[in-house]
Amino acid sequence: MLRVALTGGIGSGKTAVSNYLETLGVMVLDADRFAHQVTAKGEDAVTEIANVLGPAVIDADGHLDRATVRELVFTDPKKRAALESIVHPRVRRKMNEAASQATGPYVIFSIPLLIETGQAGNFDRVVVVEAARELRAERVLERSGLDQQAFSSIDDAQASDVDRRNAATDILNNNGSLESLHAEVNTLHEHLTALSGEQGKTADNADNINPTL
Repeated sequence: MLRVALTGGIGSGKTAVSNYLETLGVMVLDADRFAHQVTAKGEDAVTEIANVLGPAVIDADGHLDRATVRELVFTDPKKRAALESIVHPRVRRKMNEAASQATGPYVIFSIPLLIETGQAGNFDRVVVVEAARELRAERVLERSGLDQQAFSSIDDAQASDVDRRNAATDILNNNGSLESLHAEVNTLHEHLTALSGEQGKTADNADNINPTL
């Protein structure tokens, strides 16, 4: 089974790709979903975050105040690194546990900050979703209510298009319609399925040459 990372800049269309892959029967593990799980009320990570960032990050009901956390870490690299050191290992562990239950030819790990966190080398393939910055900004402003300045701040803090391309084994262009994106994903799905089959044959051949005693 291939371990395939999916990444891309803000507004590039990662969610659209993930959603369509799920309709094809592919297991998609979303890092953002797991991050919400490990920072839910009652999780030990919440206590650790409060110890690092201060009690103001916990609301009156005991939930993590995500907006306050974002404000605290966005402009403070040290606080952001501290937060990541708490959350990221837990997310990776849960994603790997979930992946161990996969039965398909490959599993998708959707990780927005794949390049920024130096994880690209942990995967068999790295799929990057690309779209022009102007188009990404338009999508984000329409769906989230962020303004242009907020989009630019987030986008500028992420890896560059060049950095993502350098890490990519496969690139999906999302400058067109949803239908054209789905067509690209269909081609990618066939490619990854074939690669997984080749990987399995290679493993079988190795076992035949060096049987376990």
